[in-house]
Amino acid sequence: MSQQEQDNKKPEEKKPESSDNKEDEKKDTPINPLDAEEIKLIKRYGQGPYSGKIKETEDGLKKMVQEVNELCGVKESDTGLANPSLWDIQQDKATLQHEMPLQVARCTKIIDDDEEEPKYLINVRQIAKYVVGLGENVAPTDIEEGMRIGVDRTKYQIRIPLPPKIDASVTMMTVEEKPDITYNDIGGSKEQIDKIREVVETPLLHPEKFEGLGIDPPKGVLLYGPPGTGKTLLARAVANRTDATFIRVIGSELVQKYVGEGARMVRELFQMARQRKACIIFFDEVDAIGGTRFDDGAGGDNEVQRTMLEIVNQLDGFEARGNIKVLMATNRPDILDPALMRPGRLDRKIEFGLPDLEARTNIFRIHAKNMNVDKDIRYELLARLCPNATGAEIRSVCTEAGMFAIRARRKTVSEKDMLDAINKVIKGYQRFSATPTYQESQHIQ
Repeated sequence: MSQQEQDNKKPEEKKPESSDNKEDEKKDTPINPLDAEEIKLIKRYGQGPYSGKIKETEDGLKKMVQEVNELCGVKESDTGLANPSLWDIQQDKATLQHEMPLQVARCTKIIDDDEEEPKYLINVRQIAKYVVGLGENVAPTDIEEGMRIGVDRTKYQIRIPLPPKIDASVTMMTVEEKPDITYNDIGGSKEQIDKIREVVETPLLHPEKFEGLGIDPPKGVLLYGPPGTGKTLLARAVANRTDATFIRVIGSELVQKYVGEGARMVRELFQMARQRKACIIFFDEVDAIGGTRFDDGAGGDNEVQRTMLEIVNQLDGFEARGNIKVLMATNRPDILDPALMRPGRLDRKIEFGLPDLEARTNIFRIHAKNMNVDKDIRYELLARLCPNATGAEIRSVCTEAGMFAIRARRKTVSEKDMLDAINKVIKGYQRFSATPTYQESQHIQ
């Protein structure tokens, strides 16, 4: 046999088993569960020789603390009551009699206020009038005539001075958080901004200028113009700028159902403003309550006229207004009552007209500043295509341009989107614009 034949007869080498076969064998291998001894051994793994004794000591301490609390009368429950064996009903009754709820009264007059122990004439509503003294925790300087006070129910002694009674709906008109609008966010109103800053900021920051000249600063401003020209926006910027208390009132909120309710809210509104060091009251849409007085024969508008007359009285009536600035905004100045418009109540009238070409370009840049737009947009061209457009309409154009970009699934707004938005908003919605109506009413006037 030749060498070549012997090589051919060599046994074939075994091929290694694949990994799939090994995994199948592992799956077929039965899993033996742990018995109780092995589980006990795993639980005790890592524990020291004194672990059991330490745990017993901790449980004993918890039990001992619980027994001590029960003996002291401390009991964890929903009511927080002690054990019945520790109740003292007689002592609780004596405490209740000593700390009875107070009754609300009003101090009408202070008698012998020059002496060390003056007397006070109080009026308890629906009961009687009494001459009483002060309680232990009240000083004579804390009580003034006309103040609401709390008196006890036995001797009617004055226990605590109370703040003035102001309706909660009036208190909620105070703006607590400052708006995020600044003067730089208002385009095309530089002249109007300068005028309102003279009225609002200069008297607060530099009152000595007016005292040196011997004049009183203007206290009332009327903002009027077509809808969407930035009247309310400027008031929000004033609220952001000044540190004085800012109160925002919508004209329709003062129109109430019952007789005298609207006038009462106006009185409480100015009463709350006088308690502040400096305050700004902004009446938005004042034409809802400040219309010219007339008699319709049925008495339907009598309540609205009473509210307006109360505003007129508070602005320049018998009592001094104090350091209160009043801003009013309307797009119908032609229907306001002449008594409301006279100097002394509204000293300055600021008109917000339609923005010119430069102002419209600036408004486009302000709104596009926070947008993701292309760099080659010609804002002056866009402004030329929007004649007689207000700031609100230009903002709507920018928003609609963003909607066109979203529909095209693009991340930036192009100039074509702006042009399409102008055709849709300015030209398509022209019949809904309120500017022609405003201009017509001004022309008739």
